[in-house]
Amino acid sequence: MKYCSNCGSEVELKIPEGDNLPRYCCIKCKNIHYQNPKLVTGTIPVKGKKMLLCKRAINPRHGLWTLPAGFLENNETIEQGAFRETLEETRTKVEMKDLYLIFNIPQISQIYILFLADVIQQDFGQTSESLEVRLFGEDEIPWEELAFPFVPLALKNYLKDRQNNNFELKIETIERPVRKS
Repeated sequence: MKYCSNCGSEVELKIPEGDNLPRYCCIKCKNIHYQNPKLVTGTIPVKGKKMLLCKRAINPRHGLWTLPAGFLENNETIEQGAFRETLEETRTKVEMKDLYLIFNIPQISQIYILFLADVIQQDFGQTSESLEVRLFGEDEIPWEELAFPFVPLALKNYLKDRQNNNFELKIETIERPVRKS
């Protein structure tokens, strides 16, 4: 960050008085620009014993399969965001269920929040964000074509918990290797 989004003046990286971390601070208007993790919210949509996955039509990971999820927007709850993202990526409405998984991914400053959801109707289909939308049984999941590290973890957790019919909230950290320049 080079310039203040409040007044357009230059910013400097420093620890503001009373703080303990370096922040971008405006030299002129003294605005402190906090940079916080991004929240990604979505669902594990289920119909019977099958899970609804989307083949990405957008980057990153174009052409790979994922669960419907995306960045939380301002002025919406995590449930509203998960519902909206599912609708945007699958063209279908779901019945929202319990919060199920939280993945911390500190290396990229993201937190993924996934809800269980029931697919109400089989009216899902292609969207501007998904090349294909399809229900997969456990033995049909394209494990080698999954888009992001959270997807196989979420699916494996779900399949394991489905055997016991016990879907307790889980919080996990995905440690990704830090790339060296």
